[in-house]
Amino acid sequence: MVQNNFVASKKHNNMMLNSKSIGNKIAVARKKINLSQSELAKHVSISPQAVGKWERGESMPDITTLNRLAEILGVDLNYFSDGFQTVDVETTKYETYNTQTVENPISKPNKNFDWNWNMSQGNWVDADFSGLKNLTEKFSSSNMKNCKFMNADLSGLILGKNNIELCDFSSSNIRNSKIQSSNLLNNQFNNCSFIDAVFLKNNIGKCNFSEADFSGAEIIEGYFESNIVKNVVWKLTSFKNTGISDVVFEGNFEDCQFENCAFYNVKFQNATILNTFFKYNRKFKKVQFINCRVDKITYAFLKNNQANLTGITVLE
Repeated sequence: MVQNNFVASKKHNNMMLNSKSIGNKIAVARKKINLSQSELAKHVSISPQAVGKWERGESMPDITTLNRLAEILGVDLNYFSDGFQTVDVETTKYETYNTQTVENPISKPNKNFDWNWNMSQGNWVDADFSGLKNLTEKFSSSNMKNCKFMNADLSGLILGKNNIELCDFSSSNIRNSKIQSSNLLNNQFNNCSFIDAVFLKNNIGKCNFSEADFSGAEIIEGYFESNIVKNVVWKLTSFKNTGISDVVFEGNFEDCQFENCAFYNVKFQNATILNTFFKYNRKFKKVQFINCRVDKITYAFLKNNQANLTGITVLE
């Protein structure tokens, strides 16, 4: 099983570093343009207490609010990233800042906003990245917990050595992505597209993949444990050298492959399995097939892999 790269006793402190860094930068930029916490709070339509929590590192603005803060404080969004070299904030932009401006904030996006800023090697907790686009390689070696990525376009994403826990990726596009050497635990992947994605050497456990599309996806050399896979699209999907346990596979399988996998407490239930390859799998005799239908070639592969053929009907 992939080992967690973060020592438990240090985990909490590490996760707070990023929020404290952002909080300090908000405070510095705010003071540079002579804004009080109350004035800044009014401009972003939140309470002064919330601004205080940001600046003390007790909480962190979501990505949309950071974009808004960049406008107000006269900085580039990259200013908030850990790798950004701090420079003096220009004071001229808000020298004429007045009450009317506060009450009627400009809502247009910051022209300096750059989706290419690098969020790798970060510790992200309770952050909202919903609707995010064009991340590609920018989240590697990161620790993410309780973050939101709903309806995000993460196609072509490359993740390596990440710990991702209790995050919500519902309805996100993660096609053509490559995720490797990572822990994906207790996450929501409902209605996600994993078309042509590659999962290499990951520990994937207790995630909800209901309604997801795994067409052309490859799951290689890892663990796939206790995941929910209701109404998933399995087409041209490959499981290779993977430990699969405590999973109930349902629905249609077409042109799929299970090779050199180890099965523990696995069921295929109410499934139609067509032209699917089973070879060199371990513990396969204990796999249960309940009310399943298969074509002749799949039946031959199952029989050759010494499957328990009870509960299987061969289609003519």
